[in-house]
Amino acid sequence: MADVAVIIPARYSSSRYPAKPLAMLRGASGISKPLIQRSWECARTIADADSIWIATDDHRIADAVRAFGGQVVMTANSCANGTERCADAIARLDIEPDMVVNLQGDAPLTPGHVVITLIDALAAAPDVAMMTPAIRCAQSTYAHLVEDQAQGRVGGTTVVFNRNHRALYFSKRVIPHLSPDTAAYDSPPVHLHLGVYAYRPDALRRYLALGISELEQLEGLEQLRFLDGGLYVGVVPFEPIGWDAIELNNPTDVGPIEAILKSRGIE
Repeated sequence: MADVAVIIPARYSSSRYPAKPLAMLRGASGISKPLIQRSWECARTIADADSIWIATDDHRIADAVRAFGGQVVMTANSCANGTERCADAIARLDIEPDMVVNLQGDAPLTPGHVVITLIDALAAAPDVAMMTPAIRCAQSTYAHLVEDQAQGRVGGTTVVFNRNHRALYFSKRVIPHLSPDTAAYDSPPVHLHLGVYAYRPDALRRYLALGISELEQLEGLEQLRFLDGGLYVGVVPFEPIGWDAIELNNPTDVGPIEAILKSRGIE
């Protein structure tokens, strides 16, 4: 594998879910661990511990990470999003890996094989600024997204892409629109965007130079800055993976995530 640094951005403040990285999640054994630890353990399935850093600006998160043996890099509180925090982390660590993987701190169900495939795909696409995965929805995942939308909750992100697997748009809405018949498929043609990105360090520097875009602000999706700036974003599509890889976006997601941890035997 290429020289890869895995960065897990984590911030304490959140308008929708304050202190989310420290939210406790119970696993199959009944033991509760903070979300940030479960995200770190997810990262351990793809990288050695010495290649993984939690990037944060909050000492409460840093203390929790050190308590379970993780590495911390303290970053500026002015970082607008996780991608900017990754760029800041790499600069502060003074490292220049072949690739940087941004594994979101609220995505503890991310499959390890998806991230490895993502790394391989970026290595084979020198003209792509960033690579990210999309999972075709199982009916249960699609229903979860639609229910969040119907209840006015900001849930998972969906993505549409062209025949060359280049991203066209990302949205907190469920896209594309489906007819009732198509929505009833076992695997509706809607792709859930997983919160993981692979970039080369230069792409992070280019991202910073672009500055915040209007679409990024409107949707609250950092990856839209790449598209707004005319940079290619590659999408690696996957068929449904056997479990709902939902993120912890709202307190109502705790129960479903704990049920998946239990069903998969994750302690």
